[in-house]
Amino acid sequence: MSHQSRPDLLRLDLQLCFTLHAASRAFGGVYRRVLRETELTYPQYLAMMVLWEHGEMPVKKLGEYLRLDSGTLSPLLKRMQTAGLVQRERSAHDERSVTVRLTAEGEALREKAQDIPLKVGEASGLDTEEMVDLRSRLQRLTAALDAALADETPDGNDEGP
Repeated sequence: MSHQSRPDLLRLDLQLCFTLHAASRAFGGVYRRVLRETELTYPQYLAMMVLWEHGEMPVKKLGEYLRLDSGTLSPLLKRMQTAGLVQRERSAHDERSVTVRLTAEGEALREKAQDIPLKVGEASGLDTEEMVDLRSRLQRLTAALDAALADETPDGNDEGP
């Protein structure tokens, strides 16, 4: 196959990663608009959703849910605590462990946030079935990419012969 007849695999518009990146940025813009009345940033909104769903938990566990490291999560939670939405406390049993929980103000914000998923869904132009299918495919993609990363050795080389 000659170079002219092969598709140019380095074209930006053919890259799944760029399409996901562009969609993520577009989602970010929509979320900024719909989150204005809550005064939450998108990462704060994600943290609030986990805490609304699961309640008090170790900060480390929250980081696992959000796929954020402590260097990113700690300042995020500090800003949320300053805003009066969460309370962080060191464990009496293990000084290394910090627990995070919602304050009454954080709990009350849930009511204000109720319609956010509907507004974002409407902005997406997808119907419910399409959204469920896309989410399922993206979860499968994420699992496959996580598995590919797990197959690497700590020095960055693939395992195997």
